[in-house]
Amino acid sequence: MIMNTLSSKNIMVQRLEQLAELYRQDQASELMEYTLSKLFQYEAEMSRQQLRRLSEDLFGYEQHYGMSSHEFYDLYQRGKTDDRMDYVEWASLFQMAQRVKKHLSLLTGENTL
Repeated sequence: MIMNTLSSKNIMVQRLEQLAELYRQDQASELMEYTLSKLFQYEAEMSRQQLRRLSEDLFGYEQHYGMSSHEFYDLYQRGKTDDRMDYVEWASLFQMAQRVKKHLSLLTGENTL
């Protein structure tokens, strides 16, 4: 399974490099441009939806514990919190939100962090 995943990723990287070369040579078709544009829009919208759900969950923790997720995560990273399950979940949600923001930023070129 791991080999198939690595092989599949390598093939996809190769195809993306080929696509980039087509663009560099100004040989990309309108269909390619349209398809890529739609793909980026779709991925960005999926990321926005996921970020909204994560933000709602984070807001619940912020309301319950009376601090922002950034403040909490800083304390958590410095070992200034205990190991209760809520804190582990909150930290995980915060990390997920940060990854989604980074993903969205790459897709849109906007600074979402």
